Amino acid sequence: MKTAVVTAAILMSVGVAVAAPAPVEDIAGGSPDDRVARLERIIKAKQAAEFEMQQRLDTLQQEVLDLRGLTEQQSYQINQMLQRQRQLYEDIANLSKTKTTQVAATPVNSGPASSSLGETASYERAVNLVLKERQYDEAIPAFREFIRQYPDSTYAANANYWLGQLLYNKGEFAEAAKAFDTVVNQFKDSNKRGDSLVKLGMIAQKRNDNATAKRYYQQVVSEYANSAAARIAKQQMVGL
Repeated sequence: MKTAVVTAAILMSVGVAVAAPAPVEDIAGGSPDDRVARLERIIKAKQAAEFEMQQRLDTLQQEVLDLRGLTEQQSYQINQMLQRQRQLYEDIANLSKTKTTQVAATPVNSGPASSSLGETASYERAVNLVLKERQYDEAIPAFREFIRQYPDSTYAANANYWLGQLLYNKGEFAEAAKAFDTVVNQFKDSNKRGDSLVKLGMIAQKRNDNATAKRYYQQVVSEYANSAAARIAKQQMVGL
C-alpha cells in the first residue's frame, strides 16, 4: 500500500514538473546583449526546474527503497519466528519419540538408552530456559554444557545457533561469532547455516569490517539464493 502511494507521488511529481515549465520571456526585442541575457535566464530557470524535479524523484525513490527494505526486514523476522516454531515442534516430536522408545525398552543393557535420554533432556532444558522461562542468561551456560557433552548430537547445530543468538543479543560478538562459525563450518547441511552466515556478516559490520561483512552476505546470496537469509543479506549490503 505504501509503495503504491509513493509510486503515485512520483508520477504526480513528474506531471507537476512537466506542467510547470520555466517562465517564458520574449527574446525577440531589445539589443543582442539583452536577448542573450534573457535567453540565459530562461535556460537557468529551466535547469533549476529540472534539478528540483530530479531531487524530488531521488527523494521518492529512496523512500521506495526504504519501504522495500522494511518489508524485507519484517519478512525475515517473520520467517525466523516461523523457523523457530517449526524447530521447536520438531524437537518436541523427537522428544516424544525418544521417550516412547525409552518406555518400551527393557531395563537390561540400558546404557545407550539412558545416554540418549540425557542428551534430549539436556537440550530440552536449555530450550525451555529461552522459550518458556525467558531466562536468557541461564540459557547460555545450559547450551554450552550441552555442546560440551554432546558435540555430535543431532541438536548440536541448533544448540550452537541458539548460543550464538543469545550472545549476540548481549553484545558479546566475539563469542557469538565462534558459535555461528561452528554452525557454518561443522554443520554444512543445517538449516541454520544461512542464518548463521548472515549473523556473521552483521557482527563484521558492527566491527566496522565492511569487506568481511560483504563477503559473508555474498556467500549467503550465492549458496541460499531464494531464502529469507539471502533477502536480508541483500538488504544489509545496500548500506555497505
